[in-house]
Amino acid sequence: MKIHMEEFIGKCGCGREHKLAVEEIYLEEGALEKIPEILMGERYSGFKKYVMICDENTYEAAGRKVERKIEGLRRIQLSSQGLHADETGVAKVEEAWRGMKDVDCLIAVGSGTLHDLTRYQAHKCGIPFISIPTAASVDGYVSTVAAMSWYGFKKSMIAVSPILVLADSRVIANAPMRLTASGVGDLLGKYTALADWKITNILNGEYICDRICRMEYQALDNLKKSLEGLASGKIEAYEELMYGLLLSGLAMQMTGHSRPASGAEHHMAHFWEMAVINEELDAYHGEKVGIGLILVSSIYHSAAEWLRSGNFEIKDHVDIETDLIEENFKNKELCESIKKTNTPNLLDTIVPEQLRKKTEEIIKIIEEIPTEDTVRDMLAVVGGTSALPDIGLDVWMKEKTARIAPYIRDRLTFLRILKYYNFYDKVIQ
Repeated sequence: MKIHMEEFIGKCGCGREHKLAVEEIYLEEGALEKIPEILMGERYSGFKKYVMICDENTYEAAGRKVERKIEGLRRIQLSSQGLHADETGVAKVEEAWRGMKDVDCLIAVGSGTLHDLTRYQAHKCGIPFISIPTAASVDGYVSTVAAMSWYGFKKSMIAVSPILVLADSRVIANAPMRLTASGVGDLLGKYTALADWKITNILNGEYICDRICRMEYQALDNLKKSLEGLASGKIEAYEELMYGLLLSGLAMQMTGHSRPASGAEHHMAHFWEMAVINEELDAYHGEKVGIGLILVSSIYHSAAEWLRSGNFEIKDHVDIETDLIEENFKNKELCESIKKTNTPNLLDTIVPEQLRKKTEEIIKIIEEIPTEDTVRDMLAVVGGTSALPDIGLDVWMKEKTARIAPYIRDRLTFLRILKYYNFYDKVIQ
């Protein structure tokens, strides 16, 4: 099917006019067969010199076919061993890029890492790129930024969205199940991301779009219905998962930032990816997001129990925990960057009286989040990871992660807002 971009753009009841950078998305079995026909169309007929970026695995999964479909296509094939979206990965692309002239358009064939490296290179060269996903593993295919670990600091680097996405559902269904489970974890993470957005909105009036929230919740409902189909290899289930992941990316384009798709669960994942209090993890991004979701769900539902009891106190003010930041971010440059990220203090936008006044609304929002056991059950259907030891972390990391992770982004989440309550230390354990 062709996803029609006009469904997502234009003036909205939220008061904004939504825009998209991606021009066309095809999601169907056999989408790669349409490459010659699509590229001969008016939109792309001006492109004559393409370069494909892939690795040895994604070349076999789809790149070889792409190569046969585009005459004169040049290839940058990276080694998948130790390849990450970081300064080293960027340098590998740069090295392979030397000597290439008059390139009109890049083509990313792969999943998250290869897409981030390609979109970053496309931005630097001032040329567009085409996305060919090989797995339903992440929601960042149509992102306008590249999620990079840049000299130890997790950053969203300025990059570009693809102009065209060609997602062949047969290729995606043939991907390793672990990659699919990663995509399920990434998409399920929208439960807490949306809760964080809605709670912040009712407390300090941050912009929110109900239409985008409905889009995301619909994608989550469809995912739950598709889990058994994913496990049994049904092509329709893979299309549903991929559609949800692409929809999440479109939601980010519509808002101009990642708020609809990234909350406390992603902050935890990004914190682990920074390897500040842990070693480098051999885990996919979506696996870490899924575990972050489980931890955040546990914390939020515990907080809801305290809120229902009414037996709690709220502090008048919460300062940035500078000592905590300095204690854990030993690298001086990184530490200063984190402190700068937290200036001004986002918690100053919260009025303590509002926390008390909005208690019932906060509880209702938390109730929309599946419990940690429910999330584990959903991930188990596709063989997904669901506990800290599954990704090489000790169970005691839950508390430390909960304390520090909210500081790595200049975005307010309920995980940070919880620092106002006197039950905070109890619920994060």
